[in-house]
Amino acid sequence: MKITDIKTASLQANFEWILVRVTTDEGLVGLGECYYGGGVETIVRRMKNVLVGEDPHNIDWLYQKMIRATSGAGSMGGAAVNAISGIEIALWDIAGQALKTPIYNLLGGRYRTAIRTYADCGHGDEPTPASWAERARGAVAKGFSAIKFDIDNIAPKRFGDPYHVSGGAGWLQGQQHPIAKGEMDLIVSLVGAVREEIGPAIDFAVDCHWNYNTRDVITLARELEPFKLMWLEDPTPPDNIEALKRVTDNSPVPICCGENHYTRHGLREMIVSQAVDIIQPDVPRVGGLLEAKKVADLADIYYMPFAAHNVSSPIATLAAAHACASMRNFMIMEFHGQDVDWWDDLVVGDPIIQDGYVTLPNKPGLGLTLNEDVARAHVRPDSTFFE
Repeated sequence: MKITDIKTASLQANFEWILVRVTTDEGLVGLGECYYGGGVETIVRRMKNVLVGEDPHNIDWLYQKMIRATSGAGSMGGAAVNAISGIEIALWDIAGQALKTPIYNLLGGRYRTAIRTYADCGHGDEPTPASWAERARGAVAKGFSAIKFDIDNIAPKRFGDPYHVSGGAGWLQGQQHPIAKGEMDLIVSLVGAVREEIGPAIDFAVDCHWNYNTRDVITLARELEPFKLMWLEDPTPPDNIEALKRVTDNSPVPICCGENHYTRHGLREMIVSQAVDIIQPDVPRVGGLLEAKKVADLADIYYMPFAAHNVSSPIATLAAAHACASMRNFMIMEFHGQDVDWWDDLVVGDPIIQDGYVTLPNKPGLGLTLNEDVARAHVRPDSTFFE
């Protein structure tokens, strides 16, 4: 079997979902998805010159070939590794179909039959305890036993904007600002309202989006200790692992990080120095399914849990679930599509996530079928549908 073509389709939802199709001369077609980013679609299409004529079964070899073709992107990451990750997923889909088995069987088999997810709730509609409690109540009502809220960008009137969500018109994620007492008190009141609403049985994580300095976030962690958080995520900018380790070593709340790092090489220092309590790469960003498994195995040497960051469509979500099923130290995976009313409709059949869990399919490859009518209806104006 030989690869004959690679095509893309970029859909617009809460994030950009870049889908990949890899075709073969035996009629098998693999479906994948890349993490978003400028230039990713262009890089995917350029990989056609690297992969056409190759045997799609040789996934690790082709991964390395693509890394070398992008100047050895490796831990430098960026759009190149995003693109390669999406193609790699599609290659696993082909291999599973050819061998008539689910992808998780090709990664060593599964430790579990269902993948637990947590609902990313972002913020409440307003920076008030009542609004945040309402948002939490809605997620739990959908069957999720774990949720996450973002605490960055909620300070009133900072930079002239009374309230905005991450990535909005206010300060940039990772700008690293001091936490004023009013902001600290607001965060504590919002987190406390959520915990009071959901009770002690629901797991609850908080995301800082790399916004704080080490001293302030250690103080914040101590303030939040009574709320029994699942973790405090991305507390400091992602560039300095030693600073992150200082936070982890002094925090009474578990520290989780990793989505902004690429490949096992990029995550190695964070793991071997035990700078975090929980490692959290994004599977279709870190290098794909096999690379994510390698990261998990490295973390497992240090008895470090693996939590999968995930802002993807059902395609990459299910792909990541295959990889997570094969990890001994898997903990939980993110779901970031609560507000996309057509998220479930993008694939044919029952919803991918039910009662907070992804049930792993027994079908070959990824085990799903894209609903092309729904996908076409949401193609970005500047993209095409697998043309």
